[in-house]
Amino acid sequence: MIDALIEAGRARPADPAAQRAADIAAGREVLRIEAQALAQLEGALGDSFADAVQAMIDCKGRIVVSGMGKSGHVARKIAATLASTGTPAQFLHPAEASHGDLGMLTRQDVALVLSNSGGTPELADVIAHTRRFGIPLIGVASRPESPLLRAADIALVLPRAPEACSVGMAPTTSTTLTMALGDALAVALMKRRRFTAEHFRLFHPGGKLGAQLVHVRDLMHPEDELPLVAEDAPMTETLLEITRRGFGVAGVVDAAGDLVGVISDGDLRRNMEGLLARVAGQVATRAPATIAPDRLAQEALALMNQRKVTALFVVDPAQGRRPLGLLHVHDCLRAGLDQV
Repeated sequence: MIDALIEAGRARPADPAAQRAADIAAGREVLRIEAQALAQLEGALGDSFADAVQAMIDCKGRIVVSGMGKSGHVARKIAATLASTGTPAQFLHPAEASHGDLGMLTRQDVALVLSNSGGTPELADVIAHTRRFGIPLIGVASRPESPLLRAADIALVLPRAPEACSVGMAPTTSTTLTMALGDALAVALMKRRRFTAEHFRLFHPGGKLGAQLVHVRDLMHPEDELPLVAEDAPMTETLLEITRRGFGVAGVVDAAGDLVGVISDGDLRRNMEGLLARVAGQVATRAPATIAPDRLAQEALALMNQRKVTALFVVDPAQGRRPLGLLHVHDCLRAGLDQV
């Protein structure tokens, strides 16, 4: 039967243009149905949602999220979202729970159990465990009279919206609603915990998200590696310093050690005539662009692109203009930042 369905789907339509239009219409219909259901859920959100947020805030252990089938897939996602946004959480498979994994669910935890019908038999042992040991139970289902919501300390009722599939049975609208409710809980908890971008970086050190939240101080070269020369340094000495450090630039500092200029390749080309007879202060670009160590490296990269430079000296405005480090465009690219 499955093979026949697959082959039927591969059959070329008599009118390809009409079939494309029908496919687009089917997709839009699904989105319309699910959008309407989400609007219903928004309007239905009330005191029980606030109670669920408070129960999670008060939790001394973990939020243990459980569900079977498609609800189980959604439960995994909700647990992952909670864990990555400051609320310790884990997924518990209800079938595995019945064979020893109930030990994952302790008195210190809160159980968040998902089931569209609220009568999924595989959840019975998880529900019974929470009742036996006084573990707070938040139930999510569409039927208030279901075993799950009758047993729950806090019942989050999903709207009785139709599934968006053509036969009205495949979990579509119901899983969208459950996932959206999980997102709503996670974001409400983030706001309660005053979860910031810096906290987010702690849980996302890898990939593009982590790279976008890296600070300048995390990538910059330290003071002992900086190519620095005095204002009155001969250009012969300055060229040697640029070559020795390998950044393609040199910072020019005054007698107090403050950065007063930068010499780049462009400055060297613009001053080729009589270059070696000059001193660094005569060749440098004055008042160069700099970046503070606590700024995001993504901001530094954007500034480099804007100024058409390949490196920025790092200074702390609270400490004047003394150079603390240097950030090169290659440092940003190695960290995974995108050059725009």
